[in-house]
This record gives sequence, structure tokens and C-alpha cells, in this order.
Amino acid sequence: MMTANKPTRSCIVVIPAHNEESSIAKVIGKVPRWINDVEVRILVVNDGSTDQTELIAASAGADYVYSYEQNRGLGAVIYFGLKQAYALGADFAVMIDADDEYPADEIPAVLQPILEDQADYVMGSRFLRPVQGMKLYRRLGNYCFTWLQCCLLMKRFTDGQSGFRAFNRRALRDLDIIHDYNYAQVLTLNLIRQGHRMVEVAISYQTRIAGDSFIRWYYVLKVLPAIWRELTTSPHGRVKGQSPTPLLFHMSIQSHS
Repeated sequence: MMTANKPTRSCIVVIPAHNEESSIAKVIGKVPRWINDVEVRILVVNDGSTDQTELIAASAGADYVYSYEQNRGLGAVIYFGLKQAYALGADFAVMIDADDEYPADEIPAVLQPILEDQADYVMGSRFLRPVQGMKLYRRLGNYCFTWLQCCLLMKRFTDGQSGFRAFNRRALRDLDIIHDYNYAQVLTLNLIRQGHRMVEVAISYQTRIAGDSFIRWYYVLKVLPAIWRELTTSPHGRVKGQSPTPLLFHMSIQSHS
């Protein structure tokens, strides 16, 4: 908690959500509200859900709920959420999925290397521990895309597809996501190419028990061109600072001050 002589720092947990009414409240309930002297707030970006995701997120305790009228894609909503965290003044941000596959109660461990100034960008790795229940095609796809990223960046890591990541304020300012459909590969390429320090932290993992994954057979056809576009575009001087004006954006709820 805050002391009289030490100002409070803030972390915003960004949760993208599309039709996750069955799990979003559970994820929000697991998010710790303090990590040492760091106050934690929750920001949900509702990506055109047709169920009760938006209302449940607000009633479950999300501090900010932003909604798109139509589905924009995971890359677009992650980009908006992280840039909005920066615009709201967050010292740190963590992104985590709304489907409860990643353990929100392990947010302090993922954020710790940044709090200790050992990293600017942290990825939670499912493969630094034994993984059970992951479908074979997802495991193989993860291995292939992670291997590709390692080769392109000349850096070794184990889980390039992780949806559990943390950022310091400099990384939030500098990051760019060049593809609306997905973010996983291009975000890491973008930040490391700018010189930001990245480390991995082992996390737990459980398979999704409700809802549908956005991963489909055409994933490769969309992601490979995005990787090429990122590699052929200078990572410097693109997007800095505040969040962009979102398209088809109809409301913002701030349920807690």
C-alpha cells in the first residue's frame, strides 16, 4: 500500500474480450488490486460482443470498459487498450486474456522483472513449465512461430504466442501493432527492434473451457504478411503516446474512480 513519503505507482491490466460473458467476471476477480506500492486498475476492451460481456465486466469491478460496436480484431483492441493505459497515466501495464486460460493471480510474478528494472517488456511463458491439454495444432503452431521470431531477432525465447505480457511506460509509449487481426508476433518484433529489454517468466496454463478461440486455419495467411510488413517498416518514429481514435466506438464506462 501507499506510504506518506512514497507516491503510488499505477498498473493497468488490459483485458480484450469478445463474447466472454462466462469467464470475464472470474478473470477480473482474480486480478490483485495492489502489488506492493503499485495500485492496479482494470481496463476491458469489448470487441463487438453480442452477449453480456460489457455489462458483466462493468458490474464485476472493471474500472474502465470500452466497447466497439463491431468486431475489430485482437490486434486492434490490444493496441487500443495498451495505448489507452498509457494515456491514462499508467506506469506499467499487463495484458491478459478474458477466457481464464492465463492465471490472473500470477500478474505480480509477470510484472516483477519490470518493477526490479530488469526488463521493459515481459512475456509469460507456458512452456517453461510442463503444459497439459493444449491441442496439438496450437502447440505446433506456437513452436513454428516462436522459432521464426527467434531467428528474426537472434534471441532465444520459448513462447512467442503468449497472451500474458507486461510493459513499462517506455514500452507502452513506443509500441506499435501493425495488424488488426493479431498482435503476438509483430508486437515482440516491434519492441525488441527498438531496443527494449525482454525477458520471459514461467506461468501456469489451463485450456479454455468456454467460448471459442479466434485461431483458425487461415491464421498463417494473415500473420506472415504482417510479420513481413513489420520487418520492412522502421520501428522508430511510428506511433508514440496516446491511444488512437477508435473506429465504430460507441461508449466508455468508468465504473470506479
